Amino acid sequence: MKSDDIKEAALKYFTIHGYEGASLSQIAEEVGMKKQSLYAHFRGKDDLFLQVLHDAKETELLSKLQYFSNLRSSQPEKDLYGFLQLIVDLFQQNEQLKFWLRMSFFPPAHLQKEVDLEVIDIEEKTQALLQEKFQKWINEGLLHAEHPRIPTLAFFGVVDSIMLELVYMSDTKRLQEKLEASWKVFWRGISIR
Repeated sequence: MKSDDIKEAALKYFTIHGYEGASLSQIAEEVGMKKQSLYAHFRGKDDLFLQVLHDAKETELLSKLQYFSNLRSSQPEKDLYGFLQLIVDLFQQNEQLKFWLRMSFFPPAHLQKEVDLEVIDIEEKTQALLQEKFQKWINEGLLHAEHPRIPTLAFFGVVDSIMLELVYMSDTKRLQEKLEASWKVFWRGISIR
């Protein structure tokens, strides 16, 4: 249980102060132990950071998988827009995902490759899931696209723009306007109406 407590404290400090500003001494103090005792659970700050990052990535992936596995309708407009709203809600309300979002955009320089691998992993898994959904909707005649990869990648462009806005967000109204505008243009491009 102590490892989970350490990771929870580390999440707090990494989110607030970034990798460089988070101190192992502060993290240890938060969980009522000495800094040296952390090494019984983690090899060092990098190991702790990467484990916290991996846990955050898994939380995001699980949220996305649950969203798509719970879809029972053939309403791509509703389902895709709901996914965009899920992204906004998750990254505004979940501390793990706030951390994940910031670190995926601004990783510690010396851990760039490791962070990139985590980001690529979740992107590939989400892309495969979405492409499968797009193929189903195209087959059912609900969307227009030459190949499911095209709307999948375009949709990721909308998601990425929303995530970028979440990183720099200071104005919720601006975020909502960007989401609405991006969505309208995207939907118009794949809609059969």
